[in-house]
Amino acid sequence: MMVKVDARGDACPLPVVKAKKALSELNGTGEVEVLVDNEIAVQNLTKMAQQKGLVYSAEKRAEREYAVRFTVGDALEEKNEPAESCVPDARTDTVVVIASDRMGEGAEELGKTLLKAFVFSLTQQDKLPKTILFYNSGAQLTCEGSPMLEDLKALEAEGVEILTCGTCLNFYGLTEKLAVGGVTNMYVIAEKLLNAGSVVKP
Repeated sequence: MMVKVDARGDACPLPVVKAKKALSELNGTGEVEVLVDNEIAVQNLTKMAQQKGLVYSAEKRAEREYAVRFTVGDALEEKNEPAESCVPDARTDTVVVIASDRMGEGAEELGKTLLKAFVFSLTQQDKLPKTILFYNSGAQLTCEGSPMLEDLKALEAEGVEILTCGTCLNFYGLTEKLAVGGVTNMYVIAEKLLNAGSVVKP
C-alpha cells in the first residue's frame, strides 16, 4: 500500500504532522511518500524517520520539489514521542572533499567500503556539510552505477550542495552519466575550499 501526501506550501510542523497521520493509517506494511517544497522540511521529515527507526529515502525531483519516502515493515508501535518541533537548518559551513573512489590507503575493496560507510554516516548526522566536492576518481561516485547514489540524493534533498569536477567527468567519459548534483570547475572548487569554515577530506 502506498499513501501519498502533498505537503508543498505547508509551514513547519505540518509536513511532519501529515506524515505521522499517514503512517498511522497504514495499519501494517506499506509506504508513505511526502512531497515538500524546501530542504528544511526534508530535514524535519528525515529526523522524524530516524527517531521512529523507519527506512526512508529522500530526493530532489525539481526546483522546490522534494520527495521523502518512508517504508514500514510492520505496524508502528505507539510510543510516547516528543511533540513535533521545527529544527533549524542543519547545514554548516563545512565542505567535504572526496577526491578518490576509496577512503585511505591499503586494500582497494576495504577503502571503497569505508567511503560508502562514510557517506551514509553523513546522512545520519545532526549537522550537515554545506557542500560535497567530488574530483579526480571521486567523480565516478556521483554517476550512474555508484553504490552511494541513494545517500547522495538524500543529502541533496536536505540542501547539501553536491558538485562534481567537469574536467574529471570528461576524463573518465562520464559527462552524460552524472546522476546527482551539478557540474563545476576548478575555479569554483578553489573558491568553495577557501571560503569554507572547515574542510573535511576522508
